[in-house]
This record gives sequence, structure tokens and C-alpha cells, in this order.
Amino acid sequence: MLLRVIEMSGLAIIMFSGQAENFIPLAVLTQTAVNMNIPVRIFVTGTALPYFTKNKPEPRFSKEFEDMVPALMGGMKKLQMPSWYEILKEAKELGDVKIYACSLMAEVMGLKKEHLDEIVDDIVGAAFFMKESENMKVIFI
Repeated sequence: MLLRVIEMSGLAIIMFSGQAENFIPLAVLTQTAVNMNIPVRIFVTGTALPYFTKNKPEPRFSKEFEDMVPALMGGMKKLQMPSWYEILKEAKELGDVKIYACSLMAEVMGLKKEHLDEIVDDIVGAAFFMKESENMKVIFI
């Protein structure tokens, strides 16, 4: 089978949902883009923002997903798969990845830059993110 080269100016991911099952695709898609030399911009907002703070809670799976959790966790352990955070951090170290916290959500939650995990590059508004990612493919998680 012939692999077609994907040409895109970048991948923009809007990370809105703080459900645990959404962090794995965030990390995997980011790492895959980096492996393909595709720049990634991530805008963290909504219920996902607390998981990008220094005092991040443990992500919880949604009710719809909880039946799959034992198999998922067992499979990840068997594969010795790193956590979503470790994958995302490595992607940032290896490629052109920027992670931004939504300024409106940060203000509503009383968060400042010093409250955020080191993986977050900055707190920005939606207009900044839209300009930064204007020619990129957009994924909403």
C-alpha cells in the first residue's frame, strides 16, 4: 500500500472536554503530527483547563465510557504506554507545538500563568488563537 503524504500547514486542536477519554487522542494526534513535521497549536478551554494547571486533578472518564475503562487501562499497561501528559510533553520537546490556555476561561476560574503547568506556553484570547491557526486544520475535542 502506498502512503500518501499529508500536506497541511498545521493542526489546530481546541481541547474543550475534560473527560479522561479525550486526553489520549489529544496526545496521540499531537505526537503523530509532530512525527510528520506538522506544527500543532492547542487551545485549552472549558472543562479541560483544570487538567493543565500545576494542581491538576486526575482525569475522570465519562459515564458513557466507563464500561471500557478496565480494558483500556489494562491494554495501556500491557503496551507500557506513557500517560497522555508524558506523550504531549515529549511532542512539545520534539516539534513545533504550542499550548495555549483560553484567557476568558482562565479569568473565570481565577487562573494566572503561575497557576498553569509548565507545558502551557501562554494564556491567550480566542482571536489570538484563531489568527495563530488560521490556515490549519481544526479539530475540536
